[in-house]
Amino acid sequence: MSRLSPFSSPLLLGFDSVERTLERIGKGADGYPPYNIERVRMRDADGGQEEQIIRITLAVAGFRPEDLEITTEENQLTIRGAQSEAKDREFLHRGIAARQFQKSFLFADGMRILGAELKTGLLMIDLARPRPERVVKKIEIAVSD
Repeated sequence: MSRLSPFSSPLLLGFDSVERTLERIGKGADGYPPYNIERVRMRDADGGQEEQIIRITLAVAGFRPEDLEITTEENQLTIRGAQSEAKDREFLHRGIAARQFQKSFLFADGMRILGAELKTGLLMIDLARPRPERVVKKIEIAVSD
């Protein structure tokens, strides 16, 4: 039995990459570490115009900056965390696991990363969304007889 895709319509041309993106999102649904995505209003560097940014906040208590790695490749932001084990420690009870993680986010074309900050166990990554320009282009019709 063949699988029908919502993007298989002949009216949706060039959306095959969107379908692949949705499949990739569905596979990476691990809940650790917990995170928030929020819209934040900020003033630009001149203190004039207000702009909106998107902030991704991950709860990474126990991780130091050197335990975290943030990379981008094409339109994918990847955050990796790995805590190093101290060999000289002897635990009588271990309730806090030294856990590794990898969390990925896909973002739209043109989005750019403004920066990242680690503060009180929260890793905050700010992204700027480009302002879309509305372009209307007239297509000339060539006549050949």
